Amino acid sequence: MLAELHHIEQQLNQVILGKSLQIRLALTSVLAQGHLLLEDLPGMGKTTLAHALANALGLSYKRVQFTNDLLPADLLGMNIYDARSAQFYFQPGPVFSQVLLADEINRASPKTQSALLEAMEERQVSIDGDSRPLPEPFFVIATQNPHFHSGTNALPESQLDRFLFRLSLGFPDAAAEKQLLRDDSKGSRLSFISRALLPEQLIAMQQQLQQVKLSEPLLDYLLALIRASRGQSGMLPLSPRAGKGLVRAVKALAFLQGRDYATAEDVQNVFPYLAEHRLNPQSVAGLSPLSQQLLEQTPCPV
Repeated sequence: MLAELHHIEQQLNQVILGKSLQIRLALTSVLAQGHLLLEDLPGMGKTTLAHALANALGLSYKRVQFTNDLLPADLLGMNIYDARSAQFYFQPGPVFSQVLLADEINRASPKTQSALLEAMEERQVSIDGDSRPLPEPFFVIATQNPHFHSGTNALPESQLDRFLFRLSLGFPDAAAEKQLLRDDSKGSRLSFISRALLPEQLIAMQQQLQQVKLSEPLLDYLLALIRASRGQSGMLPLSPRAGKGLVRAVKALAFLQGRDYATAEDVQNVFPYLAEHRLNPQSVAGLSPLSQQLLEQTPCPV
């Protein structure tokens, strides 16, 4: 099944040109059962990456354009009264999909943003006192514009902590952008994507992560990084949820690279993308001064 993952990675690299690191991290997030936040300027390919990832994984997905008038019921669904049967029936919202593409999530009101909290953590939603499970697997892939753009509402820390990674695509290099301009008349690059996995195969691979080994010195290194953030001024402390997410992300990256053991390099490769939005919610995606500071302060096992 690792071959199928590498095929997906190759397909994604045909859609988002010159961004192999971000694509590998996006796949790492999915394998680690983590939600993904893509932050960048408009027009950088955030939504295209989200669409391509859902298509390649063969998962059912729905896209919601978040606006300031979007209501929680528009997202979660509602109970509707049927006069003919004199009964209420539940009309599910777009959150009842395997992949929810939350486009420009920080343009919605804080009330609507918080409607996703239970779904992202517990894979269920509660409506009128009834808890309804979401499909498996379930991921939120959200895009947001930078904080300085008009009409945005910053995500609360509790929601940021539920996103495993925050990634920025950034501008393409000259060669990749020239290729994009050359192919502009050929239509959407999403045509390069074909379904490469079944949901059952993805779930099986996620379960295989349990077989990836973390040595005691490496586990101590992870713990030291998490605890180093606590009690320091100028940054928020990393939660136990962040620590558990770091373990899953490190195992997922090792699995993607065909290993049944994780290394300190795996930790260092994923840590900035997992930690920076938690350490400083106002930070800019793609810059990681606080997480780099923690990496430099924490002794690394040989």
